[in-house]
Amino acid sequence: MTEKQKMIEGLIYQPWDQALIHERQRAKALCFKLNQTCPTDREARQEIVDELLGSSQDGWIESPFNCDYGYNIKAGKGFYANHGCTILDCAPVTIGDNCLLAPGVVIATAAHPLDPVSRAAGDEFAQPIQIGDNVWLGANATVCPGVTIGDNVVVGAGSVVSRDLPANTVCVGVPAKPIRTLEAQPEEHPEALFPKAS
Repeated sequence: MTEKQKMIEGLIYQPWDQALIHERQRAKALCFKLNQTCPTDREARQEIVDELLGSSQDGWIESPFNCDYGYNIKAGKGFYANHGCTILDCAPVTIGDNCLLAPGVVIATAAHPLDPVSRAAGDEFAQPIQIGDNVWLGANATVCPGVTIGDNVVVGAGSVVSRDLPANTVCVGVPAKPIRTLEAQPEEHPEALFPKAS
């Protein structure tokens, strides 16, 4: 197997493989180009995003944005990533329709072995992340490798998603846990989801 095949399959691989270095450099160059393009030049920015992710996109990505490869990110319609989002897409990252990433969100499929010798040798592995439809990740939320987030989930600001989250829930904390079940109430204002402390 090539190092890329190992990476995609979730096996231990060497990220300093020349083919992977080349692909990361391509993504970094496109991210740099995107981040240097005027925020109001929507057509030029969309062309860069389409090239970076390898398909025509229905969503919008604000700058700065960074990713490892781009081609492992599959976003549904209505996707929006606010300023400062990072997606480490060594393994596939699948994002459903109408998903919102607040500023500073990190989605990371990449991980390192616990063994210090293996880690020092540069070994790495990655696990895919699945995000359902209508998910809202709050500011500075972190999604860890191998996690699945169900449909309609709201993740509170600063939360760390290190385990699967069930659909139709509000989840907060480190690690993020469900604190509320959501019902279909589209008229509800967002502030109602996060009551102020008395």
